[in-house]
Amino acid sequence: AYLVPYFILLLLIGIPLFFLELAVGQRIRRGSIGVWNYVCPHLGGIGVSSLMVCGFVGLYYNVIIGWSIFYFFQSFQYPLPWAECPVQINGTQAIVVPECEKSSATTYFWYRQTLNITSSIDDTGGLNWKMTLSLLVAWILVCLAVIKGIQSSGKVMYFSSLFPYVVLFCFLVRGLLLKGAVDGIAHMFTPKLEKMLEPQVWREAATQVFFALGLGFGGVIAFSSYNKRDNNCHFDAALVSTINFVTSILATLVVFAVLGFKANVMNEKCVVDNAEKILGFLNTGVLSRELIPPHINFSHLSTEDYAEMYSVIKTVKEDSFGQLGLDACLLEDELNKAVQGTGLAFIAFTEAMTHFPASPFWSVMFFFMLINLGLGSMIGTMTGITTPILDAFKIRKEILCVACCVIAFLLGLLFVQRSGNYFVTMFDDYSAGLPLTVVVILENISVAWIYGTKRFMQDLEDMLGFRPYSFYYYMWKYVSPAVLVVLIIATVIEMAISPAGYNAWVEAEV
Repeated sequence: AYLVPYFILLLLIGIPLFFLELAVGQRIRRGSIGVWNYVCPHLGGIGVSSLMVCGFVGLYYNVIIGWSIFYFFQSFQYPLPWAECPVQINGTQAIVVPECEKSSATTYFWYRQTLNITSSIDDTGGLNWKMTLSLLVAWILVCLAVIKGIQSSGKVMYFSSLFPYVVLFCFLVRGLLLKGAVDGIAHMFTPKLEKMLEPQVWREAATQVFFALGLGFGGVIAFSSYNKRDNNCHFDAALVSTINFVTSILATLVVFAVLGFKANVMNEKCVVDNAEKILGFLNTGVLSRELIPPHINFSHLSTEDYAEMYSVIKTVKEDSFGQLGLDACLLEDELNKAVQGTGLAFIAFTEAMTHFPASPFWSVMFFFMLINLGLGSMIGTMTGITTPILDAFKIRKEILCVACCVIAFLLGLLFVQRSGNYFVTMFDDYSAGLPLTVVVILENISVAWIYGTKRFMQDLEDMLGFRPYSFYYYMWKYVSPAVLVVLIIATVIEMAISPAGYNAWVEAEV
């Protein structure tokens, strides 16, 4: 339901517009503001918009890197600190913390011990010192990487780009050996046509295309401005887009293999809990032992046996079945509960890794990979900010980078309050998707309709030594703008129908 829209949008807007940004940067050899001023003196605002989007995204994105840094250092423990619920002493008794018992160990560790979250966005709760320190470390790392410049950041990119593939491959091999991995992968490839008809799925797929390829941020234009003038950026665009899609498939396989394993663990736990309920009903006479098939052994109860027993009880006790409070314990239901966003990395994956042998090793590898990926993205984002400013003003790069990172850290304190996660969610929902779509369509229209597609194609022929396929001509001039307009309209309509909101963690209602 997600990969198909992602693949379609990659073909219709991703590859054509990624090629466009690469070619524009390489041809004009300036940052995002300078490029659009060159195309037309009245279009410099597109570059300013890119810079602002980079600023908004960078503010909250580095907070996520900070979270990853915190979890990375917490992973050097056995057992992992989120593997079990903490115990508190109440007089002479040791009891499990109620908030953790009502949710789960990983959820409690995320919301209470990591974020120490408040119950609403209105209650700031003050700064969370652990997250503040993690954010400071994240900005120091980003600042050092950006100051080194394009040459040394390129060396960093080799490691930060290749290391995640090693980790993903290790996770895939390990994941495929887990019980239930096949169930998760089968769920991944099961088409859900009703989901594909939802506008939100297409919006999220488009946002993922923008983030994956860096469209609209200005970083692609900035980096390509350093290319040789005759560099084959057409090949680069096709190669990067292909690798990107293959990487998405690989990462999705890993995610669903692990989620399949987690779903099986949770389903088995559901069977055990409900089997205990049934035994209680049998012992108290609420249920007759004649309802239990003779071959069923409660000591070794399989999911199939439970499903058969559940079906019999539901059929016979149709009138009073709801009062028993029994769950169906369907694997499909557990798979459909799969979380997304920050919850995927910090709740679902961490919970799954607690069941891995040598769990700290896998946790260290996983969060080190997230830090690497995040820093790679932040280098591109910060380059999208610093390059156009350096083009416009004579200022030392080191001073500009330090100033940007200090200002960003101070503004980012908004996200490391106890209510900060709510602001991260709001920024993620509203500061990237629609603004990026608007920036990208303005870039598209500027080249295709203001500068002229035929003129641009001729420039590419002079620069590359060959004329790009007519496919790009029609994409740039008609198809890509039309698709982007539809996405903008769908987004505006959905935002009008569904007001802004967030899911709050209320301790009393867990």
